[in-house]
Amino acid sequence: MIAIFGTGKMGEALLSGLLKAGRSPSEVAAVVRRSARADELRGAYGIEVLSVAEAAGKADTLVIAVKPQDMGKMLEEIAGLVTPSQLVISIAAGVTTSYIERHLSGEVPVVRVMSNTPALVGQAMSVVSAGSHASEEHLRHAEELFAPLGEVIRIPESQQDAATALSGSGPAYVFYLVEAMVDAAILLGMPRRTALEMVTQTVYGAATMLRDSGEHPVILRDAVTSPAGTTIAAVRELEKHGVRAAFLAAIEAARDRSRELGD
Repeated sequence: MIAIFGTGKMGEALLSGLLKAGRSPSEVAAVVRRSARADELRGAYGIEVLSVAEAAGKADTLVIAVKPQDMGKMLEEIAGLVTPSQLVISIAAGVTTSYIERHLSGEVPVVRVMSNTPALVGQAMSVVSAGSHASEEHLRHAEELFAPLGEVIRIPESQQDAATALSGSGPAYVFYLVEAMVDAAILLGMPRRTALEMVTQTVYGAATMLRDSGEHPVILRDAVTSPAGTTIAAVRELEKHGVRAAFLAAIEAARDRSRELGD
């Protein structure tokens, strides 16, 4: 059994993805605090909703999907119940596998995963790292669980905070860019609905082209940038206003905040 501790956006996305991938509702359980939320999940997915102790005792895999600030309390509750025969997967930003291992008894295998909100539409980017007691088999199992949500890659845990800043928070950067482009279109006299449709498709098309072509983004951008044309005029303004530097600083700040959350 797979028990998901915490069913916010990411926890429920994983739950939904597992069931859509063919898992039986009897193979998946949730742990929630509120009875109303428990009733909602039972009605929507037909799964069991268990207490912390019940789930820790029955599950082969425990997915801890609580907020980073709630991780310590959750680990205290399961510490004496989890054994090395089980697998703990954490999707809490900034929380290291060593932190989790220190709170559990014995050599419990721990895998750290950072995913993102496009999991809700099956287009997540999930990155996976092993703790000191996790084997190749444990990593493969984690990858199989998150594969229905989108793409999955492995990285060293030392890169997890950077991944949190890049792909974990990344959708927000894209939405921010879309919002700015739509506002610019409105300034130029275009209706909001029309502008949003145009920008959404442009972003989707550009991302698909980047993924499918295998070309470096500089090459693809150069193909759009004609000498003395409209695009180079726009790029000049972006550079003049330090947009590239702002992105570098923003992602670095997100990385630093991820580290702070794990302290």
